[in-house]
Amino acid sequence: MNPASTSSSPSLRQRLSRWIPCLAWPRPSAALLQNEAMAGITVALMVIPQGVAYAALAGMPLVTGVYAALFPALVAVIFGASQRLSVGPTALTSLLVGASLAPLAVPGSAEWVAMAVWLTLMSGAIQIVLGAGGFGWLLRLVNSPVLVGFTQGAAVLIAVSQLPALLGFTGRTIPQLLQGGPPPDLVAIAFGLGGIAVLWLGKRLVPRFPTTMALVAGAAALSWSMDYALRGGAVVGSLPSGLPSFYWPGALPPGTLGALVLPALMITLVSFLETASSAKVDNARAGTLWNENQDLIGQGLAKLASGFSGAFPTSSSFSRSAITLYAGAQTGWATLFSVVVVAGALLWLMPLLYHVPQAVLAAVVVTAILGLVKPASFMALWRISRIEAGISLGTFVLTIATAPSIYWGVLGGLLASLAHYMYRHLHPRIIEVGLHPDGSLRDRRLWKLPPLAPRLYAVRMDAELDFASASTLERALTVALAERPELTDVCLFAQPINRIDITGAEVFGSIRRMIEAKGVRLHLSGMKLPAMQVLDRAGLLAPGPLLFSYRTDGEALAALASRVDEAAPAEGNDAGTPLSPAASARSAPPTPD
Repeated sequence: MNPASTSSSPSLRQRLSRWIPCLAWPRPSAALLQNEAMAGITVALMVIPQGVAYAALAGMPLVTGVYAALFPALVAVIFGASQRLSVGPTALTSLLVGASLAPLAVPGSAEWVAMAVWLTLMSGAIQIVLGAGGFGWLLRLVNSPVLVGFTQGAAVLIAVSQLPALLGFTGRTIPQLLQGGPPPDLVAIAFGLGGIAVLWLGKRLVPRFPTTMALVAGAAALSWSMDYALRGGAVVGSLPSGLPSFYWPGALPPGTLGALVLPALMITLVSFLETASSAKVDNARAGTLWNENQDLIGQGLAKLASGFSGAFPTSSSFSRSAITLYAGAQTGWATLFSVVVVAGALLWLMPLLYHVPQAVLAAVVVTAILGLVKPASFMALWRISRIEAGISLGTFVLTIATAPSIYWGVLGGLLASLAHYMYRHLHPRIIEVGLHPDGSLRDRRLWKLPPLAPRLYAVRMDAELDFASASTLERALTVALAERPELTDVCLFAQPINRIDITGAEVFGSIRRMIEAKGVRLHLSGMKLPAMQVLDRAGLLAPGPLLFSYRTDGEALAALASRVDEAAPAEGNDAGTPLSPAASARSAPPTPD
């Protein structure tokens, strides 16, 4: 055997596994396959009834919910970086499809299906482009408060949309219920509320047991035994058997296609956030670093597979992924077993779903989203930051108020969050520092500290010196020089400044010229190398008689103490006690607060 060829084979596999992560899976053993099979079957028995329920939520033919759990899951596990994610239909993406298409077509019609598939293909293409270009960081713009507000608002809308089925008014909307009509179906109410109780108890008492599938099977048997469908009860009805065939949605008018762009972006965003919540848990347990860009590619390809199957957008389900982990899955082999079970169900088991009451499907949806409703999270945000809590609550209200176009809730929250971010950068924390008894430099006014020296203005800005913050620093120094004409020294403790842009450099030049024009000495302490290099390239650190630079705050304090003492040996303590050399020695190196 050629040693060179032996050593080159693993490297080739490594290079290929970067784009096809399944090549890095461990070679399966009998024990591993047995464990993965149990986990995969458990998830499959959960995703089949969930898929049917989520298809109804998306306004799609019910069988497409099972299609969305077949090829998309297979493609995602082959090309995705996180092996143990359960990819398929989810409540949030299904709601987004239904809400986005409601003004454009009739649910379940051919036009609706075609537009849903276009949404799926557009969202998948966006994810692939973002992942291949390494732009996964762009989707981090949506922070936790916005996500909390949106998911809870969407959860409320999902629950409200299922009320007619749960309360025995299947096929009628909330406004139609308010107008009166036939009495409710008491049997449907029993199926719906009973289903919620069974799922709730099953999740808490036997979390590893496929309670969802057991509930669906039991409800179907009970419905068949009592001839519920023949008595006019709302049931799932006939579902076509067989694997999905290739589906092409056909061309759409440019205006209609343009109306789908914003919903496709929102589906991309929400889908990726769902994936992130599951992938971070998966990678944390595996002790690996999350490759978000590869997961974007895998999820994008999964959406393409879903679209070409005639189904709707898929995502990673946090609840099913948690079940996968809880069931002991270690690799992507569990997903392969799940795909086999789903394929078998499509081939042979679809007729068994005929008698399943639609109220039970509503119970499955409501139970799945109950975990998203956490009112206490708003109070937790309020205790930490009232502004961000307000943004979260505003996102929640806007999501509900703009239904069915609920993506405006995310956009509104995102704009409010970015506005708050810019406000904080336009108003950086600039403080005059004093020497704390513990030897650190802290806010002189907050801690009621004396100034470092009578004719010294010691200032620190806890922000970058850029286009947003530079003018605020210039204004603070201008005001200080105007209000205190006796100043002889200004010291900028620059350690927190880790970046300076062109605007920041220009403003620094103006500050230096203004200070030197007044005959005041400028001291720079602890400036980091990247910031110093920017100023140096701009020629703003040229040596001069009124410019002094120090590597550490301790050096600056020692030099300032001796310089101020020499400049004003007879000064009194009207502006505070001058810093003594002993104090400066005690402060080296000070710790910024």
